[in-house]
Amino acid sequence: MEGEIYNFIKVWLSVLISLCYCYAIGKITPKGFTRLLCVLPVVCLFLFLPLKLASIHLGGITAFFIAWLANFKILLFAFGKGPLSSSDPPHPLPRFMAMACLPIKIQQNPHLNAQNKHNPDRKSPKKGHKSLFNYAIKFLLLASLIHVYDYSDYLHPKLILFMYGFHIFFVLELTLAMVAALVRSLFSLELEPQFDEPYLSTSLQDFWGRRWNIMVTSILRPTVYEPVLYFFSRAIGRKWAPLPAVFSTFIVSAVMHELIFYYLGRTWPTWEITWFFVFHGICLMLEIALKKALANTKFGWRLPTPVRILLTVGFVMITGFSWFFPQLLRCGADVRAFEEYAAVGAFLKKVGRAFAFQSLSTSS
Repeated sequence: MEGEIYNFIKVWLSVLISLCYCYAIGKITPKGFTRLLCVLPVVCLFLFLPLKLASIHLGGITAFFIAWLANFKILLFAFGKGPLSSSDPPHPLPRFMAMACLPIKIQQNPHLNAQNKHNPDRKSPKKGHKSLFNYAIKFLLLASLIHVYDYSDYLHPKLILFMYGFHIFFVLELTLAMVAALVRSLFSLELEPQFDEPYLSTSLQDFWGRRWNIMVTSILRPTVYEPVLYFFSRAIGRKWAPLPAVFSTFIVSAVMHELIFYYLGRTWPTWEITWFFVFHGICLMLEIALKKALANTKFGWRLPTPVRILLTVGFVMITGFSWFFPQLLRCGADVRAFEEYAAVGAFLKKVGRAFAFQSLSTSS
């Protein structure tokens, strides 16, 4: 474990040095192809660095932060777009580095956008954090899940997969919330939320577009969705252009998830993850097309909200049981995660004994 922490520190020192380089490149090169050529070595390095880590938690989070989010932001930055470029005056170096490699997004002031009151479909920004009580409950639920796994021999395999779904959600939300809290305290920024209670989703569009891992959605939109939307708007018209744009976004998300799973297991993909996202992309296209087709009709009836929540979350979980979670088991993510929990627990006990011994020595 000590060796893994040492590698983790080396990896993140490399990340910070690389981002200093990108910041300097942004000052001396114009946006466009020249800047792109200058930052491509950093993109390649960020794809390589997660291979230096074997931990499920440290390696998985690092891969998500730099191989996916940071690389997409840097590619946008090369063309003067995205969160690293959308600031006047430009971001200072510490904020630039934090925004590049961490899953954070500054919340915009609604009073600065006069169009909000004229656009009923645009929601007001939400607070970037929930109550401590909310996070405490989720932490206790995560701890309870970890304890229940001790009795997995007596539980149905499908129930264990269901528990894994909530386990992943709790780990992601708590980790991202801690990162956001650190950034908020260092830079006094109000941040947008990373999750918005995805288990309350009433449709696939609601789940993927507004509630699940919102940071990924916000970075896929300018890198994939908007360019494809612009292209197809000229080819097939604005009304139906969102359909191929949505599908293209899911394809890119599938590729990035396959890459993350490769980092976790170091095994060649079997493409079940890809099928999961392709299938959801097709279903979301059908959902959007149906909404558009019924938009100008008198058909106003729809299912009650609890039923829509049950159908949506049930659909996500069932398809996850078939294609997503088996890949976690194939790379031994569950076993390795529990080993890491045990190692952390042993380390904390060791630290606790050391403090207790020091206290006794001091008092005597």
